[in-house]
Amino acid sequence: VYRGSVKDFQGFDANQDAEALYNAMKGFGSDKEAILDLITSRSNKQRVEICQAYKSLYGKDLIADLKYELTGKFERLIVSLMRPPAYSDAKEIKDAISGVGTDEKCLIEILASRTNQEIHDLVAAYKDAYERDLEADIVGDTSGHFKKMLVVLLQGVREEDDVVSEDLVEQDAKDLLEAGELKWGTDEAQFIYILGRRSRQHLRLVFDEYLKIAGKPIERSIRGELSGDFEKLMLAVVKCIRSTAEYFAERLYKAMKGLGTRDNTLIRIMVSRSEIDMLDIREVFRTKYEKSLYNMIKEDTSGEYKKALLKLCGGDDDAAGEFFPEAAQVAYRMWELSAVKVELRGTVQPAGDFNDDGDAQVLRKAMKGLGTDEGAIIEVVTKRSNAQRQQILKAYKAHYGRDLMADLKSELSGSLAKLILGLMLTPAQYDAKQLRKAVEGAGTDESVLIEIMATRNNQEIRAINEAYQEAYHKSLEDDLSSDTSGHFKRILVSLALGNRDEGPENLTQAHEDAKKLADVSSNDSSDSLETRFLSILCTRSYPHLRRVFQEFIKMTNHDVEHAIKKRMSGDVRDAFVAIVRSVKNKPAFFADKLYKSMKGAGTDERTLTRIMISRSEIDLFNIRSEFIDLFDKSLHHMIEKDTSGDYRKALLALCGGED
Repeated sequence: VYRGSVKDFQGFDANQDAEALYNAMKGFGSDKEAILDLITSRSNKQRVEICQAYKSLYGKDLIADLKYELTGKFERLIVSLMRPPAYSDAKEIKDAISGVGTDEKCLIEILASRTNQEIHDLVAAYKDAYERDLEADIVGDTSGHFKKMLVVLLQGVREEDDVVSEDLVEQDAKDLLEAGELKWGTDEAQFIYILGRRSRQHLRLVFDEYLKIAGKPIERSIRGELSGDFEKLMLAVVKCIRSTAEYFAERLYKAMKGLGTRDNTLIRIMVSRSEIDMLDIREVFRTKYEKSLYNMIKEDTSGEYKKALLKLCGGDDDAAGEFFPEAAQVAYRMWELSAVKVELRGTVQPAGDFNDDGDAQVLRKAMKGLGTDEGAIIEVVTKRSNAQRQQILKAYKAHYGRDLMADLKSELSGSLAKLILGLMLTPAQYDAKQLRKAVEGAGTDESVLIEIMATRNNQEIRAINEAYQEAYHKSLEDDLSSDTSGHFKRILVSLALGNRDEGPENLTQAHEDAKKLADVSSNDSSDSLETRFLSILCTRSYPHLRRVFQEFIKMTNHDVEHAIKKRMSGDVRDAFVAIVRSVKNKPAFFADKLYKSMKGAGTDERTLTRIMISRSEIDLFNIRSEFIDLFDKSLHHMIEKDTSGDYRKALLALCGGED
């Protein structure tokens, strides 16, 4: 099935098109609208014929005339469309290695994503266009293992046999594990050999087997074992093996997100994929980033350049409101990855040489007299487990007859005070306090209620209930009921019971549950819809819900999160989405919240503080891993960049390291 967005133009006449382009550029100025309309609605093969017809009719080079008449990004885009794909790739690589410095990202993108035939055509086109050997030029411009892998990819000898040997799959997965995670140092040659030569189908099965035996996806091991451009290249190869469409969707998103646009990347991908898999890229883009590629281009570009890009894009998936098989496959693979049991690790461990009385003395000394030694306080409080901090509180009172919490409150201020005082509370006391703040006074902070209630397990919920009753002399359920309403209240009250089933998945029941969630016709009342989701999402065990979500994808080609967003709104939608994301991958849920607390202007210190405290002994190490996977930057780096002073120092101590 053809998955490009640009097709052969029906009733094509090369001479007629050549004449139309000549007239569009004749005289003073040029008709850019006519040029972009014509060129973006013709296939590459037809554009090549137009170039030949133009030369025959007018004795002129069409590409040279277009370069003369057009300017800037629009000119680069239109001229790129006029070149055959192999020559366009050759030009991109020549530009990437010419002059001072090398555009390694361009080399990685092209060589990691092209098929054997496309690589062979590229090598031949480079030789024809520049009378140079591509391999020799790349060898001269790169080094180390990065160079070696590029040379392997340049041979275009990846196996193409779809017949897979199970024994070889198991052996390759084992060899990769032994070459990295189980080896002192890393055997890069083994990674290069397996990832550079094995067939796509074979490698997909190797990645699945690796996940089983290593307990982590191959991408995470590559991040831990390799570095620099070699690491980026190997990650790109893995992503393209899994899903080329997903790889390019991610590249396009990163080209446009934030301030500024990486126009070279945007142009290169929109041109090179327009006749291959642009429809698949659009589908995955819509699923992963919750907005259409069309709308992101529309918001991020302007003028004729924007119009031409939108023509190549071929349609707005937000307007269509559809969800497609390629996107469903990506969503299903993400669920499968999340279902693998990964050991949860905090970043704060009990101190080995712990002495509660000694720590109490250090803290007293840090606060006695003129001024306060914040560094000493941070060193003690962030390097002790919560259980050890509770012992310090008792030792401080026994030794000095004073309340350590009161002393800390009087000596510290601002964000640092909130962080240190929060660390001194038990987890249940801290969550209870955050919930109380969210419901007291004018207005309700629904996001805090959702974050805590949707992510805590039964034992944690019950402990919060007890702490809340003890601290505020009323039940959490009563406060939630009086401060919220409707379906949102019902969701919170259900979660506050702490009665979620804790058993394993039941495949038969999961199929029925998925059917129940999917079977929502337009005749159903809104009450029936929310009640249906509540009865399943708020009561079933996490392993069972993962199976329900997988069955839902098989049944509908929709991700359950997509269905929730399409059918619901407001706090009810946000609560159900939080539950789904927590079930799917709780560390990723918190990584996303941490990123949003620091991105853009200003910092949401309440959210940042709350998550760093509450997850520091549970899964903050896993959150760090998810953070760098999702956002290509470390949590440590973002905290360092976005905060300051002693507050930053304490947060970095909790973070536990730079990834």
